[in-house]
Amino acid sequence: MKNFVEELKWRGMLAQMMPGTEELLQKEMVTAYMMLRHLQRCGHRPVILVGGATGMIGDPSGKSQERNLLNNETLYHNQECIKKQVAKFLDFESKEANAALMVNNYDWMKDFTFLDFAREVGKHITVNYMMAKESVQQRLNGTARDGLSFTEFTYQLLQGYDFLYLYQHYGVKLQLGGNDQWGNMTTGTELIRRTLGNEVETFALTCPLITKSDGKKFGKTESGNIWLDRNRTTPYRFYQFWLNVSDDDAERYIKIFTSLDKETIDALVEEHKQDPGRRILQKRLAEEVTVMVHSKEDLDMAIEASNILFGKSTKEALEKLDEQTFLDVFDGVEKHEISRDQLGQPAIELFTTVAPVFPSKGEMRKMVQGGGVSLNKEKLTDQNREITADDLIDGKYLLAQKGKKNYYLLIVK
Repeated sequence: MKNFVEELKWRGMLAQMMPGTEELLQKEMVTAYMMLRHLQRCGHRPVILVGGATGMIGDPSGKSQERNLLNNETLYHNQECIKKQVAKFLDFESKEANAALMVNNYDWMKDFTFLDFAREVGKHITVNYMMAKESVQQRLNGTARDGLSFTEFTYQLLQGYDFLYLYQHYGVKLQLGGNDQWGNMTTGTELIRRTLGNEVETFALTCPLITKSDGKKFGKTESGNIWLDRNRTTPYRFYQFWLNVSDDDAERYIKIFTSLDKETIDALVEEHKQDPGRRILQKRLAEEVTVMVHSKEDLDMAIEASNILFGKSTKEALEKLDEQTFLDVFDGVEKHEISRDQLGQPAIELFTTVAPVFPSKGEMRKMVQGGGVSLNKEKLTDQNREITADDLIDGKYLLAQKGKKNYYLLIVK
């Protein structure tokens, strides 16, 4: 069994842990929840807790507003979607004792009345103890304008009760999470101790919140978050995100987000430092994570799509792309809309009069004669060639190119 704590340390993923945590992990197979891929790879059992109940309330940790409340149907739909995504990273089907398990706290909270909760849980934790938590203090002291609702204030008790329930029903001894959850997690260990007695030991371990080298939260880009769902972030855009991180971020992220071992990563870091311009770390990081989240086929497609802009490519390569990936590839290029009845004209008319790709017919003639104009990645040798519906990519796009780097996308409406 690999040492889970040592694994987290060299990957830069350890922030805080309660005394005795490492000894427990070395002594036995531990059942734990959160931060789970590395945990399972080290021989321990991951339990994924879906916050169906707590998702109805909201968490005060670092947020200025409560979450939107969700209905039952939406909660269970989300649970199935989460499991489908997480199954790419964890083994739920293993015959071994450390097969992953998913549970939803709504299942044990939905029939728990307020009076029962107050009597069985609330009596064990004082208001003074809860008020001392940093996440609560930040909200009460004006860090957030909206203050702290009673609903949010109870969140740490609910999370603490989750830990108690999971310990009693699944033998969970360790809770893992982001460093902003430390207060809620230690409330859980305290609740277990006060409810079941001092002889019961449970533990908490946190990892640092992941940020970029400029201090901004990880995953934030100019156009928003990156998502695991290909319908929200295409594999191409997902691949490009990792490919374009800074050198410092690539060195940190390849430890956090891949399963590569220390020796392999150390060698990659050293090779990258010898010639940073080759972006060896970024390329390997992008490859590993894209295959993990999507597939090898999606990685190959993303690389081929990248070559359309930054290398040699063909019309066949364009036609292989699904529409959203095609639009992602040419997201930043100049676009012109034309109507379908404007097709059938000579190229020189279409690309000067209808869509001003060229400022004049003379310039277009000169560039075509010099071999500097392409249509859908094929050299345009005759400026008078008719452009028809047969030339359209995906039935609605024309890609014009001047020189090597200047692209123009015509969208046929």
